Amino acid sequence: MNRMRIVELVIYNEIDGIDAVSVVDYPAMESDFIALAKEYEVKLAEVDAEKRILMGAALIPNKQIYRRDGEDEYYIFFSKDTIKKASELFLQKGNQSKSTIQHQDKLEGMTVVESWIIEDEQFDKSRKYDFNLPVGTWMISMKVENDDVWERVKSGEIKGFSIEGSFADKLELKKHEDLINQIIKVLENGG
Repeated sequence: MNRMRIVELVIYNEIDGIDAVSVVDYPAMESDFIALAKEYEVKLAEVDAEKRILMGAALIPNKQIYRRDGEDEYYIFFSKDTIKKASELFLQKGNQSKSTIQHQDKLEGMTVVESWIIEDEQFDKSRKYDFNLPVGTWMISMKVENDDVWERVKSGEIKGFSIEGSFADKLELKKHEDLINQIIKVLENGG
């Protein structure tokens, strides 16, 4: 039996990180939001229907996410440290109002209005909304001023968040660093 590889994604430089949050029907984190009292095993919570605030997990540490590029199948995951750094860079770069639907069309009227990392499984704000997620999870709340998106949330078509961005493969980085170090040693020794 051939086992699929597992790739840890990391932030390598200032270009890496999360560019936008997408609202999707099948979130890679397998964490849906709650909409109109519909219950899901893992949820995206409608915090306030009148204010149109949605809450959910943007990234869950060590959660293996299936990927397929042509014939290549593998899993990716993010460590707690990478998630924390990515969440900070997302805000530092001012990407709070950058969003898409289904990772395709850019959206207007969607803004991340709250962002935090779960630090305590028992006493975190997310527990109030019946989320049962591990320490290190990046939670966000989004204000939905886009009427079309709000209707799609209410109908159950849109169920969760998914991130868009660029990350580096930790193992590939290690291979490149090792090769560079070997080249440097050769050059230092007179080549």
